[in-house]
Amino acid sequence: MLINDMADLLKKQDGLLYGFTDISYSEYSREFKSALVLAMPYESKLTLEMYSEKRLEQEIQTARQKLNTLLQELEKVLYKNQSKYFIPPVAQKNETDLIAPFSFKYAAIQAGLGWIGKNDVLITKQYGPRVRLSAVLIDNVFEYGEAITKSHCPHDCNLCVGICPYKALKGVDWEIDRKRCEIIDYSLCNQKRSLSLEKLGRKNACGLCMVVCPYGLEEA
Repeated sequence: MLINDMADLLKKQDGLLYGFTDISYSEYSREFKSALVLAMPYESKLTLEMYSEKRLEQEIQTARQKLNTLLQELEKVLYKNQSKYFIPPVAQKNETDLIAPFSFKYAAIQAGLGWIGKNDVLITKQYGPRVRLSAVLIDNVFEYGEAITKSHCPHDCNLCVGICPYKALKGVDWEIDRKRCEIIDYSLCNQKRSLSLEKLGRKNACGLCMVVCPYGLEEA
């Protein structure tokens, strides 16, 4: 049975957070009923004291590799069960609106994995923002998580806002209908991070607004 086969695989992944959500809100609902949302924790619960841009980038790449390996295994399970599925691309297709075809963050919220912080990043209770997201769209119905519709961050916490070197964060508490532009000047953030393309061959990972977040550190 598909759900049992997937559960057996997912439970073997150390520290992985996952959940299912209905995707009737998405254009992909014409072909798929559900999304399996995955949140792979970084190997280290990075703090500001431990931080370097290079180390954060390494954490991101390691989590990405783990997710890619897991996705390959999930594909085998889905193929075995003759289930129709699709793995959405991670990144946006253009540098203008910076919107991915399928939002992993929004799906994670709908699946009950976390909420959006003042840093415009998914915050999980277990790891804070120190996770890498992915999703698989599946043409099956599952038991869905309960959506989180408002921020669990303390209203008076502005650590991420204060540490942003570009002043791109606006200090606004998230709730489900809040527009991204109300929380972050995403064009400014992207523009500044893109300045390293020539030197590093990639955008600057930055991430100061993530490593300063206290969520998830109490279990470190």
